[in-house]
Amino acid sequence: MNKIGVMQGRLLPKFEGRYQAHPLNYWQNEFEIAKKLGIGYIEFILDYENVEINPLIKENGIQEILDLVNSTGVSVKTVCADYFMEAPLHSENTVKADLSASILRKLLQNVSKLGVTDIVIPCVDRSSLNTKESIVRFIKTLSPLLHKAEEYKVNLSLETDLAPEPFSELLSSFESERLTVNYDVGNSASMGFNLIDEFASYGNLISDIHIKDRVLGGESVELGKGNVDFELFFNKLKEMNYEGPLVMQAYRDDEGLKIFEKQLDWVKKYI
Repeated sequence: MNKIGVMQGRLLPKFEGRYQAHPLNYWQNEFEIAKKLGIGYIEFILDYENVEINPLIKENGIQEILDLVNSTGVSVKTVCADYFMEAPLHSENTVKADLSASILRKLLQNVSKLGVTDIVIPCVDRSSLNTKESIVRFIKTLSPLLHKAEEYKVNLSLETDLAPEPFSELLSSFESERLTVNYDVGNSASMGFNLIDEFASYGNLISDIHIKDRVLGGESVELGKGNVDFELFFNKLKEMNYEGPLVMQAYRDDEGLKIFEKQLDWVKKYI
């Protein structure tokens, strides 16, 4: 398996008290910390707020990231596009949906210069695909964007709260090798999904993984203290020879670093 990565901001104090967000104006500090911890890559976050000044979007932002990648050896392999939780591609507001599609086109073009392999599209919580109509709109908006994903050789990796069978049905609606799955082991445990069923349904399409622990029906907890069967999970990854990104999105506190180091030590026995 590849060296482990980290969700952006997990090694830094919270940005504006938010649990997960791009640490605007001090995101650069995380690269050196990641290097010292032996972290191989950072999964960047694209938020809805301040999107125009996020380095993934703003002019010269990609070059600023590249300079840090080159100086530290810590890469940016994946992007978590939380933007689409606030402005879903399947929004009933067609103006908002069109704007989101244009943001995704711009993001694809920019991150290809970083060598990014995956953009995670979250369809959970506020952007859940919880009606037939929302799924129809999602397929209609995303399908033409997959041509751009193919052009730039970047996966659009879906994170949903759908059970294995309906998620598999959704995936079969697209005809592109660039439409893949982001698997969040903690979220699946929280929703009570069966890991064996999930991997049987779409395990071959998983291209990005978020490592966290959650209790059934509840919030994130420290790794090993929730309902995730990590023994089974990592055995399945070995079984399928998974070599894609493994991104630590584990429980955090306000400060971030010490709790991360504790959980990194805990998970190393599996990797």
